[in-house]
Amino acid sequence: MMKPALTLFLAAPRGFCAGVDRAVKIVEMSLEKWGAPVYVRHEIVHNKFVVDTLAAKGAVFVEELDECPVDRPVIFSAHGVPKAVPAEAERRNMIYVDATCPLVSKVHLEAERHAEEGLQIVMIGHKGHPEVIGTMGQLPEGEVLLIETAADVATLEVRDPEKLAWITQTTLSVDDTAEVVAALQARFPSLVGPGKDDICYATTNRQAAVKALAEKIEALLVIGAPNSSNSKRLVEVGRNAGCAVSHLVERASEIQWEALEGLTKVGLTAGASAPQVLVDEVIEAFRDRYDLTVELVETAKERIEFKTPRIFRHDN
Repeated sequence: MMKPALTLFLAAPRGFCAGVDRAVKIVEMSLEKWGAPVYVRHEIVHNKFVVDTLAAKGAVFVEELDECPVDRPVIFSAHGVPKAVPAEAERRNMIYVDATCPLVSKVHLEAERHAEEGLQIVMIGHKGHPEVIGTMGQLPEGEVLLIETAADVATLEVRDPEKLAWITQTTLSVDDTAEVVAALQARFPSLVGPGKDDICYATTNRQAAVKALAEKIEALLVIGAPNSSNSKRLVEVGRNAGCAVSHLVERASEIQWEALEGLTKVGLTAGASAPQVLVDEVIEAFRDRYDLTVELVETAKERIEFKTPRIFRHDN
């Protein structure tokens, strides 16, 4: 029986960003340096396949520092942690490695700089997300106010409307964030913003690639975890760009083939914490069912690399 023809439009950039790549390497290098087990506070990145792969090598994932023995190394996830966490690790004389993405660390430093200048900070982000908890935890309670949508701006209670700054979670929708910032600026004309957008280059690039894909396709698949903020934003960007069938899948086994029936043009991308092996798995699943053509849609080239911590670069 002849397979139906289908073109799979593959987004580039997609998948691992420099911060995720660095964080995964830090766990692997820790296992090489100290042997198993090494402990990781929170999922190193939001991807079950990555976490399970590292767990099989000897990484133990926990939610809080008090679950870690003092005589084994602990790694802090790419999302960042409140200041109290490394302080507690030092108090317990633990070896710890901070795998916080450097672009998240940049936002932490921005928040501290604004606070030193006497500004209260408004953070645009998702309540309960580890990155938001980590960023807000850089300063005393009440110094960082969290909002999620433009509608939240109207009810925001601030200490002094003349002394405000805004920062954002790095994995938000570029378009949605612009709307929230506009609402903030309309209500607080003296609002101070970051020198450069806090939304990271990888998030921005992956969203731009999805917008380019949306012009060519009838359906979009985003490979990523349900707790991955940047992956969920890619699904939303696809829908907002006119691609009504826009689905998040963790693995090829989750593809809803019936939703793709009769279609001939499907887009494929992957969130910043999804490895290429899962992209290859999905492509092969399509190849099994279709007479497949794969076409690359490239909107940017990423050459950024982040150095691993000094503890791995010298004889420590």
